[in-house]
Amino acid sequence: MTIPMSSGIAAAQDAELPIGEFTGSTNVGNPAIAGSAKYDSAKHQYEISAAGANMWAKRDEFQFVWKKMNGNFILHARVEFIGKGTDPHRKIGWMIRTSLDDDAVYADAAVHGDGLTSLQYRRAKGDDTAQSILPLKGPDVIQLEKKGNKIIFSATEFGEPFATNQSIELPLEGDLYVGLFVCSHRSNVVEQAIFRNVRIVRPAKDNFIPYNDYIGSHLEILDVKTGDREIVLSSAQPFEAPNWTLDGSALIYNSSGGDDRYRGRLYRFDLATKKPAIINTQFAIRNNNDHVLSFDGKMLGLSHQGPEHNNQSAVYTVSANGGTPKQITPMFPSYLHGWSPDAKFLVFTGVRNGKADIFRINSDGGDEMRLTDAKGVNDGPEYTPDGKYIYFNSSRSGVMQIWRMKPDGKDQEQVTNDGLNNWFPHISPDGKWIAFVSYMSDVAPGDHPYYKHVYLRLMPIEGGTPRVIAYLYGGQGTMNVPSWSPDNKRVAFVSNSDM
Repeated sequence: MTIPMSSGIAAAQDAELPIGEFTGSTNVGNPAIAGSAKYDSAKHQYEISAAGANMWAKRDEFQFVWKKMNGNFILHARVEFIGKGTDPHRKIGWMIRTSLDDDAVYADAAVHGDGLTSLQYRRAKGDDTAQSILPLKGPDVIQLEKKGNKIIFSATEFGEPFATNQSIELPLEGDLYVGLFVCSHRSNVVEQAIFRNVRIVRPAKDNFIPYNDYIGSHLEILDVKTGDREIVLSSAQPFEAPNWTLDGSALIYNSSGGDDRYRGRLYRFDLATKKPAIINTQFAIRNNNDHVLSFDGKMLGLSHQGPEHNNQSAVYTVSANGGTPKQITPMFPSYLHGWSPDAKFLVFTGVRNGKADIFRINSDGGDEMRLTDAKGVNDGPEYTPDGKYIYFNSSRSGVMQIWRMKPDGKDQEQVTNDGLNNWFPHISPDGKWIAFVSYMSDVAPGDHPYYKHVYLRLMPIEGGTPRVIAYLYGGQGTMNVPSWSPDNKRVAFVSNSDM
């Protein structure tokens, strides 16, 4: 099932009316001044106002925008108070609650008006509230995760990785009320807050089998300057790796489309109509997430895993409008990642004798030329728009990092140097920026699995400290291929959630 996103503003005050992806809005604890909530789909944000004497001790008063959920889930948001406020203990954040009673068992991720950040919780109905304080003041990015009986609160300032978290064991089971809250901490004062990039993620089951079991996908567009995100397509069927067309009108991605006979058809998603259409690549219907448009937008390179080469990936080229693909790489597996700006060469990752390295080949075919021969995994090659460098990722230093080299493989040098595992560098069309995917340190450097906490990060082409531009659940298929908009302002990517 494919669901285009709706538009309009939904608002509610203490009612079970849909608000964005939430079921209703409730004034828990019957505060003296009722709060309210609305969702602005044009801005993709929730605006909540509330009074409420407190959320503490044995009972609570606050405005709650909620939906019922069970099992495991991950809650993301960027949060912001509106105005200076009255009380330093006013609070905003995420909450998981057993009921709408004012003394219910709960856990929340709370940011206070004075910057105090804490994981608050009530272990039994009517008990006093307790809290674990994070050593961080005034974060604007918060994440609350339920994993079995473990509740984990992570927070940071936008642009930075999650540097701190607190967790508790709390048996929150069955149907739970999950959502956003605001409390003014004064019964006669109304406070307001904005919640952006709100995401409720159902992660993959613990026992899922990679490359056999899949969960759903969101096609998202990210403003690299503001960090604002928009979901333009959601599907219970997995899809991956958007390319942005040269005219800016569409995105190309791969998906089975719900039919396992066609594990990797390519689709063109029209951004105006919000509708996908199949790109006819004839026999090449098992395309993986390594497909790339030429710089002039006329040709499409793809990586097809057909029976004609033992279901291993080989590189093909075809007209961007579809047609009969031409096989380019005689050896396999080979995974395409980039065209040269003049369209004369393709660069790809080839696994030869069990070792992943980077190769170059004429776009009309011929002999492949090995460009890397370093230890570890070398992957994700992509030309700069001026053709002077090929950027790639390599684990040769022990952690997967971004590197670059001349087009003939000479002068290989490391670009990033940190504790995260950095994959798939993508250069902006103006050649000024690099966007890439970063896995946490608990992922093996040579692996880029599905369904993990990852960051999208951005850094200047001349170097510097990368900054986070998106916090998400994804990984493999999120941003494997060039995905910048032609105007250099946005990138497209895929996040995941079980639907």
